[in-house]
Amino acid sequence: MPAVREVMSTTLHTVSPSTTVGEAVALMAQYRVGSTLVMEGAHLEGIFTERDTVRAISQSHDAPGHEVSSWMTKEPMTVGPDDEVEAALNTMLEHGFRHLPVVENGEVIGIVSIRDLAG
Repeated sequence: MPAVREVMSTTLHTVSPSTTVGEAVALMAQYRVGSTLVMEGAHLEGIFTERDTVRAISQSHDAPGHEVSSWMTKEPMTVGPDDEVEAALNTMLEHGFRHLPVVENGEVIGIVSIRDLAG
């Protein structure tokens, strides 16, 4: 069974907690990604996804001007680079996630999507 490091993306798209929803959505659209990591320096604060975008806009007409910290998933579950792909996929399926940050020695080194794992 392959390890997460074999399928993860090492290109990280990040925003700060004070980035607006509109700015985060524009970044995600520009790079054609379904999520962005919310970082405070090197510390992972959360993850902001397409689903968070839909939730924000459906609940607040002025959501594009809100900070992503209001809508992100705080302290997201993570996976290690040496974890088996099957274990990461099971975590996603059990919890309804499509993206998991990959953390090694306390540092975010990548991200893996359900598409990466199922492919």
